[in-house]
Amino acid sequence: MLMKKIILPVAVVALSLLLFSFAGMRAKTKKIIFFGDSITQQGVKPGGYVDLIKKALDASKYEVIGAGIGGNKVYDLYLRMEEDVLNKKPDLVVLYIGVNDVWHKLSSRTGTDQDKFVKFYQALINKIQANGAKVVLCTPAVIGEKKNGVNEMDGDLDKYSEEIRKLAVKNKLPLCDLRKIVTTYDLEHNPEDLYKGILTTDGVHMNDLGNKTLADTLLPFVK
Repeated sequence: MLMKKIILPVAVVALSLLLFSFAGMRAKTKKIIFFGDSITQQGVKPGGYVDLIKKALDASKYEVIGAGIGGNKVYDLYLRMEEDVLNKKPDLVVLYIGVNDVWHKLSSRTGTDQDKFVKFYQALINKIQANGAKVVLCTPAVIGEKKNGVNEMDGDLDKYSEEIRKLAVKNKLPLCDLRKIVTTYDLEHNPEDLYKGILTTDGVHMNDLGNKTLADTLLPFVK
């Protein structure tokens, strides 16, 4: 009889701990980090694409973090990855980089050679996956919104975007092809062939409509 009295409370405690553990598992939020340059840095501001995605998701289920720094190129992401991404133990990392790797070739001659871009990008993927997170790749959208490939950096931007597409196939990762989406939109909605002002404020950084377009496009990937 004494043994039964002892076993019963122990069983109740064990069951309570098990239920508490399951409840904790259900309550655990998924952590999403958007990792990139000034486009992502601006994206955390009210109305930015990161902010819009954050508001569209259930805060009890998702924690959304923007980790963008202006001027960053792919090797900058690699150098700060430990502190800004890996140490935060994300469930998903959205990589959105490449504009400055191309743009700075022209503006300051500090861009990233294509072969080095691919190596650093693959190294990012390897490190993030080894840390236990899933990865979504994004192609860089635009450096100028003129149509039909006439912007000065269109050729290189297409090449680097194609490298990211290849990396997505090679690593069997989801790809959000922002380059294709934004250029297609400009083709249909830029009749005056303007350099900026359709989806961007300056040919690179997103305006309100651009941020909404990015958010609407990326939301299914993070869900």
